[in-house]
Amino acid sequence: MGNPSPPAEPPAAPGRPRRAPLSGPLRRALTAARRAPLGAALALVVITVAVYVIAVPLAVARYPPMTDLPFHAAQTAALRHYLDPAWHFREQFALQPLAVPYMSMYALGALLMLVLPPAAAVKVAAGAMLALLPAGLAVLFHGLKRSPLLGVLGLVLVWCNLTHWGFLNHMGALGLFAMVVGLTLLLVDRPSRGRQIALALALVALFFTHVFRFPFALAAVVGAAIVVFPATRRLRPIALPLAPSLALFTVWLAVRTDTLHAAPFAPALHWERLGEIPSLLFTSFTDPAEAAAARRAARLVLAALLVCAAGAAAQLAGASPGPARSPAADARDSAFARLAALVPVACAAVFLGLFLILPLQIGLWWYVYPREIVAALFLALGAFPDLPRSPWLKAPAVLALSAAAISLGAVAQDNYRRFDESTRDFDAIIARIPPAPRLLYLVFDHGGSTRTTTPFIHLPAWVQATRGGWLSFHFAVWDASPVAYRPRSEPGAVVPPPTPLRWEWTPEKFDVRRHGAFFDWFLVRRRAGADRLFAKDPSIVPVDHVGDWWLYRRSSGP
Repeated sequence: MGNPSPPAEPPAAPGRPRRAPLSGPLRRALTAARRAPLGAALALVVITVAVYVIAVPLAVARYPPMTDLPFHAAQTAALRHYLDPAWHFREQFALQPLAVPYMSMYALGALLMLVLPPAAAVKVAAGAMLALLPAGLAVLFHGLKRSPLLGVLGLVLVWCNLTHWGFLNHMGALGLFAMVVGLTLLLVDRPSRGRQIALALALVALFFTHVFRFPFALAAVVGAAIVVFPATRRLRPIALPLAPSLALFTVWLAVRTDTLHAAPFAPALHWERLGEIPSLLFTSFTDPAEAAAARRAARLVLAALLVCAAGAAAQLAGASPGPARSPAADARDSAFARLAALVPVACAAVFLGLFLILPLQIGLWWYVYPREIVAALFLALGAFPDLPRSPWLKAPAVLALSAAAISLGAVAQDNYRRFDESTRDFDAIIARIPPAPRLLYLVFDHGGSTRTTTPFIHLPAWVQATRGGWLSFHFAVWDASPVAYRPRSEPGAVVPPPTPLRWEWTPEKFDVRRHGAFFDWFLVRRRAGADRLFAKDPSIVPVDHVGDWWLYRRSSGP
């Protein structure tokens, strides 16, 4: 006799539809949650905290007071509407996604603009860049054989000075850097095709997020694999994941713009900069609550560190034994963990060295060395000990780290809400500007916000982000963005006239006869009025005055 046929599946009861089977990842997640309900609950807490800390400050302000964000928005709109003649972007800009590959935030924002208003799309894209900090750190800790819940530490640096400046590509690249290191450790520890693909994609994403951070990531991949080689005896798995991004980097070296060639500088060691560190982290607001929140966050992180150290000591003493394993597996994993722990410390040391030796400005690139202390501190978080196994210690540690992030996020939220009130006059007056204007803007007065660095300097770039047209000053002039001005001699090019260096910071240089002929709309932020600026051109007439903003137009074509 043959094998009996399996019994037929009983029919579903009448009136009761059959449930669709759960997908593989969801099924595995539910299974893990049932096995470790505390871990699942803490993961939900961390995700909720991340959404609150990152999304809420961005949501409370129509125009978040990040200094460079308006131009991120304008370049995102240029990518989204490049082929739309009504926006007039193709007449003035050329796209250079490989020559200047800072594309990831702009590409994401352009896709979001298909379904969201421009301001909302840009804020979601900005939030995605910031979310890479905790996500990347979680992957790093996973690769270090520690709890990914420690990724919540990344939220503590989300609202540092660099974010408020608008250096979002840099912040996102730091998260991707940590992710690349974590994926490398996971790959050489337990090679798989999925991990190879993940590492390759993370490297490509890093290349298109911040190309100058990319060589450090390459070095970190190779270095991490070498450091843990005594435990893994593996180097080959990293070869294929490196290939796509290395090919892109090779192309970039051949086609990059002159601005992206390294400018010479004389390195010098500046130990005194160690004393500057506090002023380079959380000093973006005049609000004293920021300094208080930073101190509170430091105490909470220290408390969590002590709890984790106590848990590690208890585990070493045998008070909290792990699951039974073979002695060989335990020895191998212990060796791997010890060696892997050196990797983030070494990366942090490299960035600390750059902080101490790089100048403030290299070529057109400004605020250079202060960026590196954030990179160093972010990677140094990888030295944080693992969460304790005891639920009585694990939960307080995660909650303390979450509270540290919430404290800093609440300050950003409060000050961003205040800035939203300060930009109501701006929002009201730009409603009078038609689509695709030729807009010249001048910002004389920078008061009215709690920012220590003006958030008004580039605010009028939101006009181009929402309406298209031309601006009197644009980041495209530096040829260091994926969106660059076309050569003025090129057929069909309609490009604004050149402006002197630091034009946007020196509005007193404006002369309507020299600088105004190309433009048909004029927006000025000046409390004392702006009529005298245009007195020599009678074709320019006032349109509106709201708060500190004055709007003018040309009564006849330029």
